[in-house]
Amino acid sequence: MSDVARAAGLLRAAYETGQPVAPLRGELVPVGDVDVAYQVQRAQVDEWEAAGRRRVGAKIGLTSQAVQQAFGVHQPDFGVLFADMAVPDGDEVDLSRLMQPRVEAEVAFVLGTDLPSEQPTAADVMRATDHVLPAIEVVDSRVAGWDVSIVDTVADNASSGLFVLGDQPHTLSQVDLRLAGMVLEHAGEPVSVGAGAACLGHPVHAVVWLARRMAVAGSPLAAGDVVLSGALGPMVPVTAGAAYEARISGLGSVRVCFSAGVHQ
Repeated sequence: MSDVARAAGLLRAAYETGQPVAPLRGELVPVGDVDVAYQVQRAQVDEWEAAGRRRVGAKIGLTSQAVQQAFGVHQPDFGVLFADMAVPDGDEVDLSRLMQPRVEAEVAFVLGTDLPSEQPTAADVMRATDHVLPAIEVVDSRVAGWDVSIVDTVADNASSGLFVLGDQPHTLSQVDLRLAGMVLEHAGEPVSVGAGAACLGHPVHAVVWLARRMAVAGSPLAAGDVVLSGALGPMVPVTAGAAYEARISGLGSVRVCFSAGVHQ
């Protein structure tokens, strides 16, 4: 069995058992070798799709300087979104579904047309976007203690967990995403603040980066895809029994609650 297959198998087992794995870097994935890490991610995605999970889009990670600094990395990454990761606005998430959850506020893009080009422009992304929504991403890690480098998080589907979308769509012409302020609250108190400019300078820039990477990888973004464009501020560890609400100026709010139980 190849190191890629072994690494993918360990991460799939962590999903199934709720038991985290040791960092993959150095042992199964060469330190800093992002290409191999994406091979590990793709091996898992192929297995999930073969098992019947439906792909509905993609997420961009590590777009905020604050998040990059927290994990000692200097570039974004991406992962795949599946239909069973979507949580309705305001619903309660059973913590037994997760291992080490954290939340962050983002802008979600919903595409109206395909983005097949390997050299997309901001104009291409804006033209392809049907609408945008406020979103909360519930990130999670199958690596013990969130001890991740860029290759660990890439291999682990960009530390994907769940996602929550707001229910009031807006067109890009209705909001200035670069200047849009964000506040993420718990119990009425701000726990994370930021703005659209924290996401690679502008959330549209992040989607341009993703569209290019996905096209080069042979899985271009398509009409109907949901794209989580990246954190607007620092991520926040989840507290059992807590509710979190994100407000993004011009887009409205989105909310998610967590059960009072325990993580896996």
